[in-house]
Amino acid sequence: MIVERSQSVVTAIQTATKERQDTVWQGLARFGRQSALNRVGLLLAGLVLLAALFGDWLAPYGPTQTDLGARLKAPTAQHWFGTDSLGRDIFSRVLSGAKISLQVAAVVLTIALIVGVLVGAAAGMAGGWLDQLLMRITDLFLAFPALILAAAIGAALGKNLTNTMIALSTVYWPWYARLMRGQTLTLMNQEFILAARAVGVPRRTIFWRHLLPNVLPILLVQLSLDIGYAILYTASLSFLGLGAQRPSPEWGLMLSDAREFVRSAPWTMLFPGGALTLTVLAFNLLGDGLRDFLDPRLRGQR
Repeated sequence: MIVERSQSVVTAIQTATKERQDTVWQGLARFGRQSALNRVGLLLAGLVLLAALFGDWLAPYGPTQTDLGARLKAPTAQHWFGTDSLGRDIFSRVLSGAKISLQVAAVVLTIALIVGVLVGAAAGMAGGWLDQLLMRITDLFLAFPALILAAAIGAALGKNLTNTMIALSTVYWPWYARLMRGQTLTLMNQEFILAARAVGVPRRTIFWRHLLPNVLPILLVQLSLDIGYAILYTASLSFLGLGAQRPSPEWGLMLSDAREFVRSAPWTMLFPGGALTLTVLAFNLLGDGLRDFLDPRLRGQR
């Protein structure tokens, strides 16, 4: 009897897992069928993700491996994207740079999302003086241009990639706080939450069971849009010398090193710049498509 029950539990778990997997794949298929731009976004984002996961194995050379005898070589069968001023293979460095860019974006947006959601929910649910205090602090950060504020914080903390992530997290969390507060104020007046409050449901339970699940689709759309911008801001700070430092294969730093060779060796700037452009485009397309996919009012309009 015990063995039969164990087998039935295992079978149920396997069935549930398969159903979830089918749901994910079916959702991706519906997302792709909705628009040609969605398919382009999925394809480009998939290529970037593959480069980030397997780039170190696919790269024919090490990202910091130098060969002064092959300096500034044009693209050939041996070096698909050519070489830079130190003879490093640009194709290998672009692949390695994808991992750095996605890791930075993941850390930055995770911190920003957690802080922003907690601050916004606290402000919207509490109201009164706490709401005013938290929102004035949020407005203080939003008063400065994002890139300038991130550059100032990064320069004050020190020129490295870790401080760049801290600076960008500081810039991004106010947007999520504002978004979460607005949604919280709207939902707190809905009947299902008013009923929960009337019967004495704790605020913590209301947050986890009612607020967060209803705001999650909106947060996911905003996250998908912000991935590209987080990567672009990281590259911008590295280009200015405030982010990744040499010999890192970060794309912004590669563009900075290629400035003086833009006429004599344009491939040194073309390929990392192209990788950065396609990555930002991919996540922007995914964000736009995800917004339409999750909003029933916009389905079928593209």
